[in-house]
Amino acid sequence: MSASKKVVVFDYGFGNVRSAERALARVGADVEITRDFDTAMNADGLLVPGVGAFAACMKGLKHARGDWIIGRRLSGGRPVMGICVGMQILFARGIEHGVETEGLDEWPGTVEPLQADIVPHMGWNTVEAPAGSQLFAGLEADARFYFVHSYAVHDWSLEVANPAMRAPLVTWSTHGKPFVAAVENGPLWATQFHPEKSGDAGAQLLNNWIGTL
Repeated sequence: MSASKKVVVFDYGFGNVRSAERALARVGADVEITRDFDTAMNADGLLVPGVGAFAACMKGLKHARGDWIIGRRLSGGRPVMGICVGMQILFARGIEHGVETEGLDEWPGTVEPLQADIVPHMGWNTVEAPAGSQLFAGLEADARFYFVHSYAVHDWSLEVANPAMRAPLVTWSTHGKPFVAAVENGPLWATQFHPEKSGDAGAQLLNNWIGTL
């Protein structure tokens, strides 16, 4: 039997860390909640949760040196997964109440208010995953995931100039207007929804991520 993968849930003060810990343990990961630099750097996988405001999450992440840890891990091809606002901060910027905040700029794009009659988008919804997705492997097309958010990225604009590089796989969902629900981009994966709150479908998705570590 192979050893379980070591996953750190990065604890920077903004995220449902206990729920993430339980969900990852359910699929067989060796999980630790910490902001310790060396532990986060050396783990097989780093999970970055996030709840609340974009600007507050960015401030907390930088205070815990999480921005540097994420950058170093990705430059070495080490897996990172963001959830909810932990996904949003991977984009170039976020706009809340007219205030613009710089994100980590791993992907171009702006996190902006949802364009829908009912906000927040709270509850279960389906997604449209692209062909070849590893994140959604083994899941039915009508699988439902749990969302809680008032902001999202509505436009994906990253172009891959080198034909030898695989283009990111982008999954979409719709609430009023289509928005980015998940991204698979080399070692960097992320979901706008909460897999840790999404029952068996969420467990399968996390198991898929663990399987790539």
